[in-house]
Amino acid sequence: MGIIATWKTQLRTTFTDGDPTIPQWQFEFEKGDDLGYFPVGSAVWTVHSSMTPTVAGIRALLLQTLHPGAMAGVHAHSSFREEPLGRLANTIRWIFTVTYGSKVAAQEGSAFVQRLHTRVNGTYVDSRGTERPYSAADPDLIRWVHLAFTDAFVAAHAAYGGSIPGGVDEYVSEWAAAGELMGLENPPRSEAELQAQLAAFDADLGTSAQVQEAITYIRRPPLPRSQRIGYQILFAGAVATLEPRHRELLGLRVPSLGPIPLPIRTAVRLVLGMIRLGLGAEGPAETAAKIRIRRLGGTPPA
Repeated sequence: MGIIATWKTQLRTTFTDGDPTIPQWQFEFEKGDDLGYFPVGSAVWTVHSSMTPTVAGIRALLLQTLHPGAMAGVHAHSSFREEPLGRLANTIRWIFTVTYGSKVAAQEGSAFVQRLHTRVNGTYVDSRGTERPYSAADPDLIRWVHLAFTDAFVAAHAAYGGSIPGGVDEYVSEWAAAGELMGLENPPRSEAELQAQLAAFDADLGTSAQVQEAITYIRRPPLPRSQRIGYQILFAGAVATLEPRHRELLGLRVPSLGPIPLPIRTAVRLVLGMIRLGLGAEGPAETAAKIRIRRLGGTPPA
């Protein structure tokens, strides 16, 4: 196997929890008898089929750690220390299923995640020093995770992607369906509502030893040597898109030489372009979904 082929295989395995082949579930999106929640060319389809979710995923994980309830669940129940890429692969699978799958597939996939959430519970100390019970199925924690992902998707795409059909408001409105699938009531449907709901959590956020431990794993996951420099650039790009108040709580800084910020945007776009080159112009999940949509008489593949 040549150097380029080896690199492409290693790149693919990063997103598939070590499996060098394309997971079978990505081809399953050909099946189904409805068009799904998001048409080809919609705001959600446009953002998620780009490479910017690679940065958004890092940003979302960083932001999620700031809620002590969410962090307690991850710390006590997640396998992120032993299998950080496995957690990534599971998250990708859910996002792809909701984005590209039929409505039935999206509903079943979300119900499966919800059942897993009922097993994740315990206690945590909140930002005021009070011990509280938590469950991953708690409405507040579901809202926090949805907000963190939604904000990360739009921030990363604004910084490193192209335009969004209908703008940020359209994306937030469309992706509200994902929140509802997870049992969330009244998810934000505009950029203003997104920012207002995020701000409402400010008093609940804080840092801790658990947060710093999680940041260590997020900053340096167990990647092949060929991907480490690129990942550090993407990590820096994710940090650069965080709101200053969140970045300060995390103890992170925008890369700079003294007072001069580094040209991180160009570097991030270069790395994302390399990932696109390695993974291909269109992923198998997107291709399979377009085949289903065309079969059902929906918008034909571009």
